[in-house]
Amino acid sequence: MDRQTSRIHSRVVEKAANDALLRRGVTIEEISKIVYEMQMPYNKGLTIDHCVESVKSVLKKREMQHAILVSIELDELAEKKMLSAPLQQIVEADEGLFGVDETIALGAVFTYGSIAVTTFGHLDKNKIGIISKLDTKIGNGVHTFLDDIVCSIAASAASRLAHRTRDLEEANETFEDITPEETAPESKIKDVRT
Repeated sequence: MDRQTSRIHSRVVEKAANDALLRRGVTIEEISKIVYEMQMPYNKGLTIDHCVESVKSVLKKREMQHAILVSIELDELAEKKMLSAPLQQIVEADEGLFGVDETIALGAVFTYGSIAVTTFGHLDKNKIGIISKLDTKIGNGVHTFLDDIVCSIAASAASRLAHRTRDLEEANETFEDITPEETAPESKIKDVRT
């Protein structure tokens, strides 16, 4: 098989990841609310629209798309009772010593640096916004992996904004001075080195 012809186009992977989140009841807006809560105290002029743009940018990363697809697939297989024992019972119960869900999510967050890692830990512990709803298993679904993936997306988007804050400070600007679209790609911000 020719490796070139067997590749999946980036747009297909991105759409599949976004569709999977929506299928599981997770919207960009809900994740953006978490990002806003995390970054608003530190960023003059930050709006929810800046946060939406940051979440959308994070969702364009292959590492994140792959983590989303694997995680949601495992949750859905557990709901259908299609995992082998004892993994089925472990995932279904979201056992406390089972750390594979955090490991996948943490792997995706590394792209955004140490601030994203510490923010992930904070969100995983404090369960802000939709993360709490997913973690408490309201409804009938298995969300063992999904709550951690949402933590990863939100932590990455918040970290991305923190890095943009530094760029803006160096240009004597704040989020008040830029539109949400100017946060992505980063090359649109004045004086940012690419």
